[in-house]
Amino acid sequence: MKLLMLGGTEFVGRAITEDALDRGWEVTVFHRGHHAPPPGTSALHGDRTAPEGLAALAAGEWDLVVDTWGGAPTAVRDSARLLRDRAGRYAYVSSRSVYAYPAPAGLTEDGLLVGGSPDAGSTAYAEDKRGGELAAVDAFADRALLVRAGLILGPYENVGRLPWWLNRTARGGPVLAPGPRDLPLQYIDVRDLARWTLDAAAAGLGGTYNVVSPYGHATMGSLLEACAATTAGGAELRWTDPDRLLAAGVEPWTELPVWTPEGEGHDHMHRGDVSKALAAGLKCRPVEETVADTWAWLRTLGGVAPQRPDRPAPGLSPEREAELLGL
Repeated sequence: MKLLMLGGTEFVGRAITEDALDRGWEVTVFHRGHHAPPPGTSALHGDRTAPEGLAALAAGEWDLVVDTWGGAPTAVRDSARLLRDRAGRYAYVSSRSVYAYPAPAGLTEDGLLVGGSPDAGSTAYAEDKRGGELAAVDAFADRALLVRAGLILGPYENVGRLPWWLNRTARGGPVLAPGPRDLPLQYIDVRDLARWTLDAAAAGLGGTYNVVSPYGHATMGSLLEACAATTAGGAELRWTDPDRLLAAGVEPWTELPVWTPEGEGHDHMHRGDVSKALAAGLKCRPVEETVADTWAWLRTLGGVAPQRPDRPAPGLSPEREAELLGL
């Protein structure tokens, strides 16, 4: 297989690139040159947002293109149009954020969607991803695979959610743990996302799939207990009633990463139907493995994970946490 990876140097793109290399595929990485791609790839440079930014892709043929773009849909539109006669399939890593809020529990791929246009500039994340989906389908029709990922965790994370919890439990002491402890989660390890995407594309699958773990694959308890055990910092998880946290003005998801209390926000993020992807071979590794491997990677960086410049770093300050714990 010949893969053209649009991106391929950070988080999801890097995991997909490494998985393809492990398969013995021939991988070309098209990127801006800000970060080195994995060894063993061929590199082409360009900026998809600049005039003539796709010039390096004017020639060449590939079996598969994988695109993780999350900005202006016009970038997906222009790339897909340029490549549609020289690539076999186009896999676009989208997001379950394209479902109109609030998505009810158990929502399938046929759920109500936000608006979007392949000809739009960058507006908001959900609308941008939907526009990217439409751009991929416009160019590749049934040769387009739309991968609607949920919360993504694992090595190379540059959003800061799991790295924040790992560093917090590594510091030890009383840790504010948002309850309830048995609150079910849905997420996808970036490597499981990569494997499924390449397997599905190689098998000729097209159309739309929710790609995230089954509901309850992990809980807030199993996630944070794995963090505490892996980092071995002597963290003492203090499970705190969600109503108390909300009354204190704590922001779910941002101040306490991953966590959303029960209700429509939780249903929207953590209770999607994934039966279609499971039937198509999706397998999800245990949360303990995701946590341990992310910590091992984070330690190679001295505990400081890369942070996307377009995403604010999540997490509570030590002072705010101590206040909430009554310390």
